[in-house]
Amino acid sequence: MSPRIVHVDDVPSQEVRRQQHGPDPAATASVHERWLDAEGRFLALHARWDPGMLVQPHGHNSDHVVLVLSGSMTCGAVECRPGTHIALDQGDDFGPFAAGPDGVELYEVMMGDPRSFPARQDEWRALLAERDVQPLPNPPIVLPGGLADTRN
Repeated sequence: MSPRIVHVDDVPSQEVRRQQHGPDPAATASVHERWLDAEGRFLALHARWDPGMLVQPHGHNSDHVVLVLSGSMTCGAVECRPGTHIALDQGDDFGPFAAGPDGVELYEVMMGDPRSFPARQDEWRALLAERDVQPLPNPPIVLPGGLADTRN
């Protein structure tokens, strides 16, 4: 089989998560992803998170690796700068995540079923309240391989 080669700029970006920050409905932050390869046995993606974006503690139904390309974020209490590599085994969880003041750009690979599951929801609700953040409905996406969207 031939290699699948694509440039990140040739893949459309899709908004996959959105939240409101503070009382102003226009003050939102989002996660945008470009799925670079979803044809094989893994999902490779380029992600961009807006400044201040929060992502709940969660795990994946597959092994998952993350590389910080630019900007910064925290994973739990750990500051993740460019060059930081995070590895997560299937079924484990990590986070919560908070994008830094310039946002964060990531390269991620999920080796198997890429869908996630929530973790430590009491901790998540406390963080949302502390930062005055309201999750908004997830924008619709079409997952590869006919997988059902389990984000909600």
